[in-house]
Amino acid sequence: MGKSKVIKEPTMFLAVLPIIAMVIFLSFGYIFFQLPPEPLIIMSAIVAGAIAIYLGHSYQDIMDSISEKIAKTMPAILILIVVGFMIGAWMVGGTIPMMIYYGLKIIDPQFLLITAFLVTSVVSLCTGTSWGSAGTIGVAFIGVAAGMDANLAAVAGAVVAGAYFGDKLSPLSDTTNIASIATGVNLYTHIGHLLYTTVPSFIVASIVYIVVGLNSGSATAEIPEKVSTIMSTLDLAFNWNLLLVVPILIVLVGSVWKKPTIPVMLISSIFAMANALIFQGFTLNDAVSSVVGGFNISMIKAPGFDPNTVIADIPRLLNRGGMNSMMGTLLICFSAISFAGTYSVTKSLDLIINKMMSKVKSTGSLIVTTIITGLTMIGVTSNGQISILMPGEMLRDSYIKRGLHPKNLGRTVEDSATIIEPILPWTAAGAYMAGTLGVATLSYLPWAVLCWTGIIFATIWGFTGFGIAKLSPEEQKQMLAEIEGKQETHSSKVAG
Repeated sequence: MGKSKVIKEPTMFLAVLPIIAMVIFLSFGYIFFQLPPEPLIIMSAIVAGAIAIYLGHSYQDIMDSISEKIAKTMPAILILIVVGFMIGAWMVGGTIPMMIYYGLKIIDPQFLLITAFLVTSVVSLCTGTSWGSAGTIGVAFIGVAAGMDANLAAVAGAVVAGAYFGDKLSPLSDTTNIASIATGVNLYTHIGHLLYTTVPSFIVASIVYIVVGLNSGSATAEIPEKVSTIMSTLDLAFNWNLLLVVPILIVLVGSVWKKPTIPVMLISSIFAMANALIFQGFTLNDAVSSVVGGFNISMIKAPGFDPNTVIADIPRLLNRGGMNSMMGTLLICFSAISFAGTYSVTKSLDLIINKMMSKVKSTGSLIVTTIITGLTMIGVTSNGQISILMPGEMLRDSYIKRGLHPKNLGRTVEDSATIIEPILPWTAAGAYMAGTLGVATLSYLPWAVLCWTGIIFATIWGFTGFGIAKLSPEEQKQMLAEIEGKQETHSSKVAG
């Protein structure tokens, strides 16, 4: 018989060293030198792997752990790819352009703030992209505000809040899908649970924007030409009818009926592609190209439409979607999963979590600990995807052991990372919003009400128990069995 491996337990220093390495790599590489995050995460995984081998684990142990985590997240990763497929289909079918067109059409200068918030929310919800919504519709609203001599910081805050409302709740959003992946929760279950903190934040924000708007004295202001130009260009490029809304209804009905996510999205996409062929005059090649590589305005053949003469907002608004558009997000996911798989081999995470959880005595304090973890991750790494994946990996088992559904974790991580990112000046999102809207991050921060009220409601619900989902005894038993199964597999590998 072969000699048994001698596995050493990690010290607290060795346990936290890979996380420290990740913080250092991302802080200096990503923030100061603008290096892409993927190789920096891989470098962190190399540090974790070196520690694992030092403690007696084999290279095969590391690869098995990574493979196991990829296998578990593969269904959610497939959803992410289908999301890109569906965005491309909704674009070429005219569904997303129609939502943008009618959203801009309802602008009333006296209600500029609430309109900016609501329209950007709808566009972001339909497109799943906060950056795209802010960079197009948001810029249009800033133009409206400038023409009315309105408070630009307030309008920018409303735009950012609306953009991240949609980014948080849209089944097309990469961060929403990543949170579902990280916590092992069904996508629509995750979105439904987000409503407990997002709806109150939405209501508070709406009240603020309505009250401020009614007292702004801007009822006589005019809508600037840029908004009219966007609307007339969209009206020229696409043909509107009620059937363009059907792809959205398919997704909504599928969500309410709790149907499998991928088939629902594919059915919605097929209907949208049919709209493209029947109503928009696109060819089958255009439709297929859009769902694979993304929609491009060069595909539009409408009489009088010249893609070379449209204003810059049009391609920025319409050129999006396709499965290829998700490859960057998937690469970050695979890199983070590789780090998590390598790191988990040594059970270092258990050591850290047990230390953290020793001070957690209630559900409220667990929620607060999660919030602090999310805020720390987004503050240090400046990357929304990583700030969701890592707390999800670190804290999921702790929630299950306390009888709490992992969807509580997913919601709290989104409250403390996804919608906090754009109000921090040093993050990529904060810098993008400030640069795109022309308003400093700290100036629009107070007005981005939805972005900072989420953690307030999350904390209150944590201590009152409202909106906190508990696991049934059967669900907890099943999830605990999965956790114990992973631990037994790890122990058997160590013994072997």
